Amino acid sequence: MPGGIYSALSGLQIQTSRIDRLAADIANSATSGYRGARSAAEVAERDSFAGTLASAVDVASAPSQSDFRAGELATTGRTLDLAIDGQGFFSIDTPNGVRYTRDGHFTLRTDGTVTTSDDCPLIGDGGPIRLPPGDLDVSADGTFRVGRTTIGRPVVTTFNDPGRLIRSNGVRFMAPDGVVGTPDDQIGIHSGMLEQSNVQLQERIAQLAQASRGFEALTRGISVLSNEIDGRAITELGRR
Repeated sequence: MPGGIYSALSGLQIQTSRIDRLAADIANSATSGYRGARSAAEVAERDSFAGTLASAVDVASAPSQSDFRAGELATTGRTLDLAIDGQGFFSIDTPNGVRYTRDGHFTLRTDGTVTTSDDCPLIGDGGPIRLPPGDLDVSADGTFRVGRTTIGRPVVTTFNDPGRLIRSNGVRFMAPDGVVGTPDDQIGIHSGMLEQSNVQLQERIAQLAQASRGFEALTRGISVLSNEIDGRAITELGRR
């Protein structure tokens, strides 16, 4: 296969990956605490043998990077809707270990445990937060109180290198080895508010249209190259 087709195919892989990423961002543009993803392309070196067979420059998807810029805060008036004022993440106890999120939409189990919508407990400074019966009040620093009883405060974790966090699902991240998380009790927490997605919908739609046009152009290019090769093969074989 000629090098031009190799390059076009690798370009198609890039555009497919880009379209998938943009589609995920668009689908989550209304998801609280969602962080958009950005990716780039890089040169993919071939080994010497493959390079001898077909000389071309391939491209490949560079690792995707999450965009951790803050989203706008929206008022909900619901006490267990929480928004972090600044950097950091809520810590969530999941079946796969601790995960980190900016999605502050929490609910209450029948036993009083504060959880995410899929029943993962919110971690406080004394472990999973559990509320006794009564009216909940959340102070400006994020401390939970029921009546005169102080329950605790959700743990807000900051990281020395947040760009290395790995997305485990749409709104949750995990910390790989070497990425250190530190609880920070100086970061404020707003009750009755949710942080919105930081995805700029119009920008993503424009990027998706551009990626789709690039995909179509590469597809046409492969078709032209293939037809040209077939035509040459028929002509040359016919002459012989």
